Amino acid sequence: MEPFVAVILVGVPLGWLVAFAAYAYLDAPNHGMNRNKWALICFFVPLFGFFAYVFERGERDYDPSEDPYAPGSDSRTAGLAVHERRRGEKGLGPAGTEADDGSDGADGENEWNDPDGIDIDDDR
Repeated sequence: MEPFVAVILVGVPLGWLVAFAAYAYLDAPNHGMNRNKWALICFFVPLFGFFAYVFERGERDYDPSEDPYAPGSDSRTAGLAVHERRRGEKGLGPAGTEADDGSDGADGENEWNDPDGIDIDDDR
């Protein structure tokens, strides 16, 4: 048998088994599972062991009270919180352009170019 063919027939499936086991080994503690047990199952029970791990692990618990970006966590931001690293940056306007100072433009039309018959008041 050619060495290249042997590498493909043996090495690639073995690489997948090692990758599945490594993923289970690293991810299992995040879900409160035994990392050694699931890594061995994923390695010695090809493909089915990995899918068993994926379906057996529990979903991560989400607590909105701990999420600073959850809607309603702060009445001022209400889902529009800005990450700490982005606080000093200037906002973006439509299509990624820089935001205006709040004026509608030189000719008084709004920046959205609404079709005729659509009148949206800014004073709502």
